[in-house]
Amino acid sequence: MKRTDTMTHEMKRFERSEVAEDKTWDLTDLFASRDEWERELNAIQANVSDVTQYKGRLTANVENLLNGLKAYERFQDRLIRVSTYAELKSSTDGSDPQNQADSARTASVLADLGAKLAFVENELLELQADHLEPLVEEEPELETYRKLLEDILEKKPFVLAPETEETLAALSDVHNAPFMIYERSKSSDLAFDAIADESGTELPMSAALYEDSYETSPDAVIRKQAFESFTKTLNHYKNTYAVAYSTEVTKQVTMSRLRSYDSVTDMLLHSQQVTKQMYHNQLDIVQEELAPHMRRFAKLKQEKLGLEKMHFYDLKAPLDPAFNPSTTFEEATDTIQQALAVMGPEYSEIIRKGINERWVDRADNIGKQSGAFCASPYGVHPYILITWTDTMRGAFVLAHELGHAGHFYLAGENQSLVNTEPSTYFVEAPSTLNELLLADYMIANTDDKRMKRWVITQLLETYYHNFVTHLLEGEFQRRVYSLAESGTPLTEDVLTGQKSETLQNFWGDAVEIDEGAGLTWMRQPHYYMGLYPYTYSAGLTISTAVAGKIREEGKPAVDRWLAVLKAGGTMKPLELAQKAGVDMSNPEAIREAVAYVGKLVDELEESYA
Repeated sequence: MKRTDTMTHEMKRFERSEVAEDKTWDLTDLFASRDEWERELNAIQANVSDVTQYKGRLTANVENLLNGLKAYERFQDRLIRVSTYAELKSSTDGSDPQNQADSARTASVLADLGAKLAFVENELLELQADHLEPLVEEEPELETYRKLLEDILEKKPFVLAPETEETLAALSDVHNAPFMIYERSKSSDLAFDAIADESGTELPMSAALYEDSYETSPDAVIRKQAFESFTKTLNHYKNTYAVAYSTEVTKQVTMSRLRSYDSVTDMLLHSQQVTKQMYHNQLDIVQEELAPHMRRFAKLKQEKLGLEKMHFYDLKAPLDPAFNPSTTFEEATDTIQQALAVMGPEYSEIIRKGINERWVDRADNIGKQSGAFCASPYGVHPYILITWTDTMRGAFVLAHELGHAGHFYLAGENQSLVNTEPSTYFVEAPSTLNELLLADYMIANTDDKRMKRWVITQLLETYYHNFVTHLLEGEFQRRVYSLAESGTPLTEDVLTGQKSETLQNFWGDAVEIDEGAGLTWMRQPHYYMGLYPYTYSAGLTISTAVAGKIREEGKPAVDRWLAVLKAGGTMKPLELAQKAGVDMSNPEAIREAVAYVGKLVDELEESYA
């Protein structure tokens, strides 16, 4: 690791074709070539009969039920690989016309196949819950599909007539249009004014550079200019994005009413297998009890940075700008591997593969999606997208995504496809745990007071990201769905006003909520994924407790956690957390996580005493 007083901003944005291969992921593990992918895309359209041959007789007898479910699972495996390939190509260069066409074509094919496969769930809904046990006794191989069948039957009261469900499935391409419009615009249309540092040197500007570099710059001028450039462009698109998001919300509200849910919230939580009490606990307790700690953190930053006011765009500024650890990708990944060695050899080998076998796409190129994600096609291996900018903070982002990779790799190795994916309420726990373990390792392996302080601030960035950024996005969603259900039109001024008010309520007088801050609802693709944002805080609540148990118990706690990861989606989120030793039905788990954040702020304040 190296230290540098200023970040390096002499960055050229490359075309995708100019990027070095070792900075990209290896898609040949999915398909050897685009031609092979296209042949498979055509083949699955012809091979859908492998499943549709069971239409009208799927539940006629136990043999049909088992063979039909096996055929359906095999076909889903092929669908996942085809769609993942198109998604990954598009995410690394959404401006490429071929990638755009392939993505659109894939979406159309999936919509058509989805309509043809809708009969599977419709016919499974004809089963009775009390028939499951006798069926499994008669055919033990059906045990693999027990959780799938139980989950489907839980939806029985909210399912429409089979013909209606098939029609809705055929319209999936249309239903996904708001998100597609948002993503296409964000990756291909958004252009930002260049900015300049104090010396007048012009710096390139992109959404990825803003979120991964400039927003965390030690230079107040760069932070301000980047924020102004970023929000100026958002302002140009605010009405278009408002229509796209309003359409998404209207779709969800309409679907909840058609399906006779009490509210859209009930519908969206049903698929997560989470109670409304758990949902509201997460939003209410974190906002109420975390706000005083984060306001203290903001005021500490204001004092140490010598700022007249703490602006919204200053919140992610480094507390100690003169101490800014930079690192190469190679150095960072070495540190990550050492930090995660506590997880044992099996897990460590997965991390080694991920780093060395091109699971990671880390280049910054024109057309690449901002942010980071991990896609995990069954039977292949995970794929991680990040934009590497040589900051040590990037190590925490990569450790996070490797947490997802380790989770789904282990689930895939130990479960059938239908049992790999847990509720989104749980899914951020394995990723954030890796960030906490990385911080523990770094603190334990340095005597440098400033380095320890820096690591604590990185931990606080993790909590800021999950307990503040995403949690307040969750609060924004709660408000938006409430307004939509009451008939309030979701115009741009309503959305921007709600976002501003949400931020103001949390930060109080500790932070100046700048005019452009209200537009930041436009940053987040997760709004198109149901009630996803708040689940980040749920996952971090679980991982905070598990990290504490690993510190106290060592291997027994690690073994319990690995068993949870291997369980995949065979349990509901409450059960998975309980298996790890955490009771999420009790609000105390949330309070303990918030208290841990308060302790970190205490340590920071004391380090300056």
